[in-house]
Amino acid sequence: MPQDIFQNIGKILITEEQIKAKIAELGKIISNDYRDKNLLMVGVLKGSVVFMTDLMRALDINCKIDFMAVSSYGSGTKSTGNVNILMDLRKDVAGYDVLIAEDILDSGVTLSKVKELILSRKPASLKIATLLDKPSRRKVPLQTDYTGFVIPDEFVVGYGLDFDEDYRNLPYIGVLKPEAYEKHE
Repeated sequence: MPQDIFQNIGKILITEEQIKAKIAELGKIISNDYRDKNLLMVGVLKGSVVFMTDLMRALDINCKIDFMAVSSYGSGTKSTGNVNILMDLRKDVAGYDVLIAEDILDSGVTLSKVKELILSRKPASLKIATLLDKPSRRKVPLQTDYTGFVIPDEFVVGYGLDFDEDYRNLPYIGVLKPEAYEKHE
C-alpha cells in the first residue's frame, strides 16, 4: 500500500466532528438506559475498538469491558458467511446487562452469531450499539438498539474500519475508491 493512504479515499462520508457529536449523544442515551444496571460492554475486535473506546468515555456511569475477536472477512470486501471465534470473552456474562459495541452492521451474519452465543450464556439483558448501519446489505433479520449513522452501500474505512488491515487510524469514515480493492475480489 502506498504511504499516502489518503489518495485511496474517494470522499469523506462522515467527518470526525460528526462522529464525536453522535457518540456524545449515544453516551447520554446509554447512560440513562443503564443507570441502575450492571453494564458490561463487549467489543468485537478489531474494528470496534475505536468506537467502543470513545463510547465508554462518553458514559457517565460505571461499566466493565470485555472483547471477542471474530472473523468472517479475510482480506476481501465481502463476508465469507463463515464466522470464526478467534478469541472468546474472558468474563462470564451471566447476570450482566451486555451491550455489544460494533463498528458496522452490514450483512448481520457475524453479529447475529455473536448475539446468539452471548444470549446462550444467560446475560440479564443484551443490546447492540453500532456506529454504522448498512441495512441495504442485511442477510439476516437483525436490528441495533443504538445506531450512530445509517449509511449507503459503499465500502467504508476509517475510525476502526479497515480494508486488509489498513485505514483503521483515519479519524473519519471515508469511502474507499473501487480501484483500491477491486484487485482483491
